[in-house]
Formats: sequence, structure tokens, C-alpha cells
Amino acid sequence: MSRVNHQDIRIGTLAPYDKALTYLPQVLDHGFECYELTNWQRMPEGLDIAEHAKGVLGILGDKATISSLGVYGNPLRDDFTREAFATAIKSAKLYGASVVCGFAGAIEDKKVDEQMEEFRTVWAPLTKLAEDNGVRIGFENCDMGGSWEKPSWNIAHSPVAWEMMFNEVNSDALGLEWEPCHQMVSLIDPLPQLRKWVSKIVHVHGKDATIARDVLAEKGIRSGARYVHHRTPGFGDTNWTDVISILRQAKWEGAIDIEGWHDPVYSDDLEMTGQVFSCNYLKQCRGGAFVANPV
Repeated sequence: MSRVNHQDIRIGTLAPYDKALTYLPQVLDHGFECYELTNWQRMPEGLDIAEHAKGVLGILGDKATISSLGVYGNPLRDDFTREAFATAIKSAKLYGASVVCGFAGAIEDKKVDEQMEEFRTVWAPLTKLAEDNGVRIGFENCDMGGSWEKPSWNIAHSPVAWEMMFNEVNSDALGLEWEPCHQMVSLIDPLPQLRKWVSKIVHVHGKDATIARDVLAEKGIRSGARYVHHRTPGFGDTNWTDVISILRQAKWEGAIDIEGWHDPVYSDDLEMTGQVFSCNYLKQCRGGAFVANPV
């Protein structure tokens, strides 16, 4: 995509798949350039997907695009989530999208490194389906409250796990849905990680974090005190100008979609206020309004 008018990196937000036809008209004029349509665990039953896609694209017109479809469930455990992922992969092109994102899944009573056989069994055929449909899969790296010894919902929460997973199923169609927030929850510096893993990133969630270093210094991580807070970009610790610069230095193309509904301050009545602020902030981090060079 051309960098003219910033077509290489678009700034958008998340929207509920099942409510898209009523939700999108309400937020369309807020300046979001794209949307990830998200589902929790499964896609709606009995929905005419072709008609739904036609309705969504009719609402967006030339104002925005669909960046990706999301299915957030446990495909290593639940058949219906695996089926939803397959449906999303096969229907993404109806929305003009080529990315499907979600959790890798987890078996809760096995350590992450003991689940590679199950990972391969589930994700090898889904990856082949993605390859056949011109789609890339991105794993969000949220730990969902789990750990290495007892993962919850998602084994893709550690760079060590990524190495193992991508060795197990080696395909350009398999990658990451990355964001700074989940690195910072693990006290990882996100920027060096971004430089290392940028070639595997297929989608970026716009979510940041604030680390309460005074709490860490006084109480550590095992006191029960909250030492990190999820934040909307523009309110957290990350300099997103650096994030976008690293992406562009790698000639990365795609979308940064704001993952709202987590900020402890800009929530409830201030939810959309925070998201629109974040959208404008990220556009400034992208370089502001495009200005053509002199001829």
C-alpha cells in the first residue's frame, strides 16, 4: 500500500461483529479508518454472512475498511471455537479483510511447552485453510490470567512460546496480533521485542499500559497490589511514535485497531471520548496530516 495519505498503516478500533450493523453507524464519523469485527468464542449462529458483509460494507462506504475478523475463544479445547475460526477464515474476503485474529487456545492442566502436539493438531489444518484463502492468522498474546505452568485460554503469551509454536507450524500465514500492553504486564520492554518480531506481526491492537513503578519498588509483584494498568494509547507509558517508526522501518503494512474497554480512567461515560482521543493521538504519531513533497 502507498504511504500517501497513510494508506500503509491505518488507525481504527474494534467493533462487535454481531452488533456491527447498528454499532458502526454510531462511530463512523469519529475518524476511525478501519475496524476489527470481534466475536467472543463463536460467530453468531444462523447469520447470513454474505448479507451481513454486504450490509457492513454498505455502511462503511469509502470512509473506512474492515481490517480483520476476530474470534476470541479456546480452540485447543472447544470444537465450536475451531469451527468459528474456520468460518472467519473462509468469510474474511467477503469483508475485504485478509487477517483473522484470536487466542491460540490452552489446555489448562498442562504446561505451555507440553501442548505443542495439540497446538499442531489444531492449527496445522487451520493454517492450511488460511493459506488456501489468502488469509493470515494473528495470535493475540494476552495471558488471560494464566501462567506457563497453568495457562488459561491462550498459550501464545510468551516469546518462548512463540518460538515453539512457529517451529511447530511453520507458515507465513501464521503470526501475531501484537500490542505493547501484554508485554508490559510481563515487565517486558515492548520496543526491542517489536524490532525482533515485526516480520511475524499481522495486526496490531492499540492497547497500552501504565506500570506503577512506585508499587513495584515498594511491594513487588506478589503483594496483590495492582502494579500495571491497561490503558488506551495516549494515556499509557508507550511512545507510539516509536512503535510506528519501527513498523515503518520494517516496511510493515496493516492496521492498528484500538482495543478499548480496559482503561481505568477513560471508561464508562468516557469510553468513546478516550477512544477518539487515542485515534487522533495515533494519527499524530503516524506523522499527522499527509503532506506531498515538492515536485
